[in-house]
Amino acid sequence: MEQPQQKAIIVGVQLQNQDDFAYSMEELRNLASACYIEVIDELTQKATRVNPSHYIGTGKLQELRALLEAHDVHVVIFNDELSHSQIRNLEAALEVTIMDRTILILDIFAERAQTREAQLQVEIARLEYMLPRLVGLRASLGRQGGGAGLKNRGAGETKLELDRRRIEERITALQSELDKLAARRQIQRKQRQKNEVPVVCLVGYTNTGKSSLMNALMEKYDPLTNKQVFAKDMLFATLETSVRSVRLPDHKSFLLTDTVGFVSQLPHHLVKAFRSTLEEVAEADLLVHVVDHSHVDSDKLISVTNDTLKALGAYEIPTIYAYNKCDLTEQAYPQVSDNNVHLSAKQRSGLDELIELIRSHIFQDYVECEILIPFNQGRLVAYFNEHAHVQATSYEEEGTRMKLECRAADYERFRQDFIEIQ
Repeated sequence: MEQPQQKAIIVGVQLQNQDDFAYSMEELRNLASACYIEVIDELTQKATRVNPSHYIGTGKLQELRALLEAHDVHVVIFNDELSHSQIRNLEAALEVTIMDRTILILDIFAERAQTREAQLQVEIARLEYMLPRLVGLRASLGRQGGGAGLKNRGAGETKLELDRRRIEERITALQSELDKLAARRQIQRKQRQKNEVPVVCLVGYTNTGKSSLMNALMEKYDPLTNKQVFAKDMLFATLETSVRSVRLPDHKSFLLTDTVGFVSQLPHHLVKAFRSTLEEVAEADLLVHVVDHSHVDSDKLISVTNDTLKALGAYEIPTIYAYNKCDLTEQAYPQVSDNNVHLSAKQRSGLDELIELIRSHIFQDYVECEILIPFNQGRLVAYFNEHAHVQATSYEEEGTRMKLECRAADYERFRQDFIEIQ
């Protein structure tokens, strides 16, 4: 069902040397749209600093009041995170619902969260956002409805009655449950490391096509799978980390991880709450940075993602840049240069080129050899047929002769059990 659209005016302050201001306001429009809010108008101000009491100056406040009356709009969205005193003062001055960028992002996350882990992460982030703003938020929360702004999606229906102590107790209880899920995820990660299977992580700005690319790769290398991940042309379609095994024709395999997309000024409450999920990124062997090549500001998307990767301690991990959505541009594709590949997940073009790039990074520890396996070590023949790229097999008096490419770790592990033929 379509949600009823609220109408709003967006407001932003451009500080000195802030060259990405126009982009951030456009992004705020997109965030509002993802919350089913129609942006009717916008008001901007250039200033050396944000006004500590009302975010904008007195003259701009009067201008905003006139715009609200002219458009008959009752919601204002600000392009930064507001303090509790700013929320309270703006409510008193304008008598409308006040929202900020953080509330919008939290609201989208609440709407999209499907798994228990994602729901816990979002609820903790929202409660931590609310905690210092209880006084300022009361009026705005009381007036909200129609599908925007800190929805009551099971995240504690008695928000207005919760005092600080009860919110803190709720956060502690939720964090405890989240820690158990995070511990289970850590065990799974350690098991994967023990199995020595390389991990490749898809990262990038929200809505660049990471999930679509993952589905395209699964369809190509595991056509019988029904493990498609949710993919849709909208902000933050993916909040859950999905891990899929990709098995190549030569028996080499790796784990492909899809992660939550990034956005500029991602609220620190969310980064903190989603840390256990985002740890998947920091422990990957290779990152595939998916870029929406059709976006007018694709360089900015790359910059935001790289800044987030630095914050996660994942910036030093080897990275391939996959420029997606080339079918919407004049760019020739598929095309490879260095660690960059231009492709289209939608058109299923450039997947082979991407896989070859991935292959060159994560399968460096393979050795080619010719070995003779005694008949009493038949289990090794079965193992190498399953886990190595066997190029030739013949049977001799002393045992099974195999020419193969296998992991160096497997070669060392079993070298006492076969004879290498020089």
